[in-house]
Amino acid sequence: MSDRPVSVGFLGVGAIGRPIAERMLDQAPALMICDLNAQARSYFDGKATTVASARALADQVQIIFACLPTLDSYRAAILSPDGILAGGRIRIFVHIGTTGPELARDMAAACAQRGVAMIDAPVTGGPHRARTGDLGVMASGPRAPYDEVEPLIQSYARSITYLGGDAGQAQIMKLINNVLSAANLAVASEVLVLGMKAGLDPEQMLQVVNAGTGQNSATLTKIPDHVLPRTFDYGGRLEVVHKDLAAMVRQADHFGLSAPFSRLISATYQTAIDEDGPDADMTAVICHMERPAGVEVSTGQHDGAPATEGLIRKMN
Repeated sequence: MSDRPVSVGFLGVGAIGRPIAERMLDQAPALMICDLNAQARSYFDGKATTVASARALADQVQIIFACLPTLDSYRAAILSPDGILAGGRIRIFVHIGTTGPELARDMAAACAQRGVAMIDAPVTGGPHRARTGDLGVMASGPRAPYDEVEPLIQSYARSITYLGGDAGQAQIMKLINNVLSAANLAVASEVLVLGMKAGLDPEQMLQVVNAGTGQNSATLTKIPDHVLPRTFDYGGRLEVVHKDLAAMVRQADHFGLSAPFSRLISATYQTAIDEDGPDADMTAVICHMERPAGVEVSTGQHDGAPATEGLIRKMN
């Protein structure tokens, strides 16, 4: 190892990557930022040194965290001739995105051939929890390099679960989490549209659900904060959600499982993409359910009479 101080780089400062990198600056003040998008890099002007290529980053830092949106972007950044493995200084790569286990294992093998350790450490929690440092992290990979990067992970994670030495295990766990999250949102959207059609008030429906056994992340945050006000700005694109659902279906095929619900949820998000485009926010999945019903799940909107004030009381 070089006598130079340990240096850290961050590759990919989009909706999730940027708030994570911001929090890491407290732990690693010399953090170096890389993104192909000049506008994304410009956010860190005056805060951190920036470079425009993955290889340039790997020539200058020992540890690289990467948070990229697509499988192709990971292949280009990690496996291409101009990727991080062509750099001369990198020794640990921390993969914090979602690619599925196959690509994660391919990247881990390519890293090992170049003497680079890969830690698979995808995150869960969304942009808001990234900003507050409350993400959940599931990690797998060689233990010693993991122990070295764990303090950096702690700068943005409230919960970290180490799953063992196989890089693909963390990716499988992330797919399990993401399918549950996507399913919660799709089913909650469907039943709220039905309730609206029956004349119920959406805010009252959420009060009832969140006080009972139907409570989930969609009813607690995604729908009240991003659907009812019609902002659709949670921060996850439909295309990215569908990518994860498709990866889960591939895993089901690999293990010979029927996984009917995962397939149905994947098809639901594909319909949303067909109608509203791949770049629409994941919370816009409700829109293709609203259109045939002729209702809009939004604050103060329902088909019946206005809600009676004081009908629902908080009990002490």
